[in-house]
Amino acid sequence: MTVRIGSVWDSTQQVLAGRVGMLAPFAAIGFILPAVLQAIFAPQMGMAEASVGASGARLLITLTSVVLGIWAQLAIMALATHPATTSAEASRTAMRRFLPLLGVAVVIGLVIALAIFVPLVVLGLTGFDFQQAVAAQGNPALMPPVPPAAGLFLMVYGVAALVLGFWLMARLMLTYAVVLNERRGLGAIRRSIALTRGMTWRLIGVAILFAIVIFVAVAAAQGVSAILFRLILGGDSQALVLGLTTLIGAVVSAGFMTLAYVFIARLYVATAGEQVGGPTTGGLSTS
Repeated sequence: MTVRIGSVWDSTQQVLAGRVGMLAPFAAIGFILPAVLQAIFAPQMGMAEASVGASGARLLITLTSVVLGIWAQLAIMALATHPATTSAEASRTAMRRFLPLLGVAVVIGLVIALAIFVPLVVLGLTGFDFQQAVAAQGNPALMPPVPPAAGLFLMVYGVAALVLGFWLMARLMLTYAVVLNERRGLGAIRRSIALTRGMTWRLIGVAILFAIVIFVAVAAAQGVSAILFRLILGGDSQALVLGLTTLIGAVVSAGFMTLAYVFIARLYVATAGEQVGGPTTGGLSTS
């Protein structure tokens, strides 16, 4: 079955137009609230950086942001996947599939961390001076030389990792949707690769375009709002200006994140076809 990105986009627009009132609360809680918490508590924690309590509070805010973000992502995709799904059903489904998705995300994160760790091991084996590199604090003139053999490896490894990263970004795009709808764990990775077969380059293009658009939109919104807030509040209200600017950026980012997860949900529906179950069935059986 051939899936047209244009058709998926049309379906995404229909969902956004018909269910924006249901999607907005999840986006606000999952994407905007964490940014607000960071804006409120980060300056206070920065003034007491050495405090154990400040470190604990920072960790708590980070964990809260992760939990709310994953829950919102799953709920938004549940609403976008099945037109009969209510907000309450989407929330319950998101909570039910939270731990399986977290497990899959941890495994993917560990693989990425391992891939990042490989160049460090190679540099260490070739005698690279990490202490001098840390002391240089990013100053190129003070950085220790990289051994030629390690430099060649890092160049080849970096190009290969970049190519593989783009491929994985496209082929694993439906992993969350599969975990949500098909009651799969790590098997969701293989299932996502199967569903996106033949779409790699198109999905890479969509992902790159989306990243560029969201970066420009958020940067423009924050830049313009910062100027306006400074003119309105004056130069003595830097903290308030920063907080309001962060809020504006979070709102714009939340809108694009909601768009992204609705698109992923509709892409899953288009690729899985008639196999997609209804909201009361809990998705597909893996049997």
